[in-house]
Amino acid sequence: MQVWSSWLQSLMRVRIVSGPFHDGVLLAAAIGLLALAAWQLVRADRVRLLWQLLAGVVTGAAGLLAAWLISDVIMVFGVSLGWAVIGWAAAGFAALGFVTATAVQARALRRVIAIVMIPVMLVAAAVQVDTVYGEYQTIGSLVGWSPYQSVSQAGIARPTMTVDQWQRLAADGNLPNMPSTGRLFSERIANTASKFRARPAMVWLPPAALSDTPPKLPVLILLAGQPGSPGRAMQASGITTLLNAYATTHDGLAPIVVSPDQNGGDTFNSLCADTTKFGKAETYLTKDVPNWIAANLPADSTGAQWAISGFSQGGTCSTQLAPRHADLFGAMIAVDGEIAPTSGSVDNMVASYFGGDRKAYEEQVPVNALAAHAPSDQAAVLAAGENDTVSVDNVKTIGAAARKAGWDVTELEVPGTGHDWHAVHAVLEAALPWWCARVGLGSSSTTTNKTWKDYDKLEVLQ
Repeated sequence: MQVWSSWLQSLMRVRIVSGPFHDGVLLAAAIGLLALAAWQLVRADRVRLLWQLLAGVVTGAAGLLAAWLISDVIMVFGVSLGWAVIGWAAAGFAALGFVTATAVQARALRRVIAIVMIPVMLVAAAVQVDTVYGEYQTIGSLVGWSPYQSVSQAGIARPTMTVDQWQRLAADGNLPNMPSTGRLFSERIANTASKFRARPAMVWLPPAALSDTPPKLPVLILLAGQPGSPGRAMQASGITTLLNAYATTHDGLAPIVVSPDQNGGDTFNSLCADTTKFGKAETYLTKDVPNWIAANLPADSTGAQWAISGFSQGGTCSTQLAPRHADLFGAMIAVDGEIAPTSGSVDNMVASYFGGDRKAYEEQVPVNALAAHAPSDQAAVLAAGENDTVSVDNVKTIGAAARKAGWDVTELEVPGTGHDWHAVHAVLEAALPWWCARVGLGSSSTTTNKTWKDYDKLEVLQ
C-alpha cells in the first residue's frame, strides 16, 4: 500500500507544461504522424494519403472556425483565448482528422497504429493548449489533488517581533532556526461572517514564518481566474518559486501568500460581490479570510502591509476590492482583468445577482469604485499580455481612473504573451520585489536598484 501511495504521489507531481511527459507526448505524436504518412508513400498508396490529408485540412479548418467562434465571437470564457491557443486547437483537429481517416482506410498494423494515435493526438493538442495558457502545471492539478497539510495541524507559532527586529537579529548573526524554503498548506477557512461556500484555500509561508519566533509579516491575497482554483493560482503563477528565491537573499523574509477561493467552484462566478445568486463572496474575502489570517498566521495587521493580486477574473476582483477596502489593502497587482465584473449581460447580472438593484452592480465596477473612494494613497500594478488587446485597453482605462483617484499606478504590458499565466509570472517576477520593498522586507545587503524598465519581459505603458 505504501509503495502504491508513493507511486501515485509521484504521478500527481509529473509536470505537464514542460519536461519528459510534455516532450514525450509531442514526440510520440510527431513520430506517429510521420510514420503513417511515410508508410503510404513507401507503398505508393498516394491516393488514399491525399484523401487522409484532405480530411486533416477539413477538420483543421473546422476546428479553427469552432475555436475562433468559442473564443472571440461567443466568448464562452468571457475573454479571447488568443491565437496561439486557437492555432493549437486547430492543429489538434487537423491531426485527429488525419489519423481518423487513416484508421478508416488502413488495414492490419497500420490501422492499429492509427487507432492508437487518436488519443495520443488528443493529449498532445491538450498539452500544447495548456502550455500556452499555463493553467494546469501538473497531472495532480487536473484532478484537484493536494498533498498539503493544514495550517491548524502544523503548529505555526504566533509572531513575537517586528520585521525590523528580525533584520537586526540577522545583522548580528542571531537569526532563529528556520527551514531553507517556504512551505505550502491547504486550509478550509471558516465562513463565519459570510456563510459563503468556498473550497479550501492555499497558504504559503516563508521560512521566517516557520521559525519558533516569527516576525509579523505582510500578506498577499492571490486570486485565480474563472474557471480556476487556489491550487492552480499557486502552481500556475510560479509565485512560490519566486518568493523562495526572494527569501533566500532576504534572511528568510517574504510575504505570507493566501489564495482563497472566491467562487466556490470552477463553473461559478461570484463576481467577488455579495449577491443573491452565489452568496456573500465579498464578505468572505474581506471579513472571514482576514479574520482567519489574523488568528492563525504570523501576519501584520495593518492594511498598508497587505496587497491583493489576481489573474483574469481574479484580476477584476482585485480592482474591485482594493479601492472598496482601502483599510485592508495598501496595494493591488492585477493581470488581464476585465473592465467590470462580467457574467452575461449587465441586465442579466443586475437581475440575477443583485435583485434588480443596478446601483449595487455599478458600485462593483472598478472605475466607479476608484472614484467613489478617492482620494487614496494606495498603489497599483496593472498589467496585461500583449496579445490580449482587450485587457491592455482595460489596464489603460482603470489605470487612468486610479491615477485620478490619487493612486501610485504602474501600467505594464507583457510582450509575447496573451491572456495566460505566463503574463502573470512575468509581472510577479518584477512586482513582488517592488511590493516587498514598499512593505520593508528588503535589507541593506540585498537592496536592488532595479526599475520596471530593467525587466526584459515587461514594457512600461505608463
